[in-house]
Amino acid sequence: MIYAVVTGVSRGLGAAVAKRLLETGVHVIGVSRKGNSELSDIATSKGVKYKDERCDLSNLEEIEKAFNRISEILMNNRPKKLYLINNAGVVEPIDHSMNIDHQALKDHVMINTLAPMVLMNMSLKYATENGLTFVGATVTSGAAERPMYSWSAYCSTKASINMYTETLALEQKQLRTGHKVFAFSPGIMDTDMQSEIRKTSEEAFAERETFRAYKEKGMLRAPEEVAGVLADIITNESKIDSGKIYNVRDYLS
Repeated sequence: MIYAVVTGVSRGLGAAVAKRLLETGVHVIGVSRKGNSELSDIATSKGVKYKDERCDLSNLEEIEKAFNRISEILMNNRPKKLYLINNAGVVEPIDHSMNIDHQALKDHVMINTLAPMVLMNMSLKYATENGLTFVGATVTSGAAERPMYSWSAYCSTKASINMYTETLALEQKQLRTGHKVFAFSPGIMDTDMQSEIRKTSEEAFAERETFRAYKEKGMLRAPEEVAGVLADIITNESKIDSGKIYNVRDYLS
């Protein structure tokens, strides 16, 4: 039996990858604020289990409580493998750094960096203590590798995810746990996040028109297409290069 914990399942890539995993026989626990009833219907039709775990990923206490409930589900079902896909993320605030609200910045860092790290740490600990094979993935971005005007928060949090992933892989290798972790850059997709970017004022985000052109020229990939790549990588753990930053462009033209 295989269980996967996927964050941000209410829409976009998270919903698509959770659906893909359910269709391949993986039981899924979806972590989000709103849940996704469609995934429950898919699970029923495929004869697998799906559980919505409501959680505000900007709140550390909620994350810890949610993982305690997830641990109970895992203990009751005794899977042999555990996957974690840290997909949830936000791009806002998009603005000049000196104008960013401090609470908005705190929430951004919590959702994009601290929440994935905490969930990964707890998942690794659970898998190690209970003898599970573990594979963890965190969604990153090309913005982690280059500065972008008014994206200081987003670029910084995604860059930290990349280094965290590489460091974690180094630790697991030296500890000889057999666990694998990687980051996944999904490229530009036709999601609500892209819609938010296109609505930003040009004064706040100098590259707004570039992102509008992506949509107008049909350059945005469907989340379902990208989800297929991510699901294929994480379910073939023997081929995973732990610590690697995988990029969807290496798989899709």
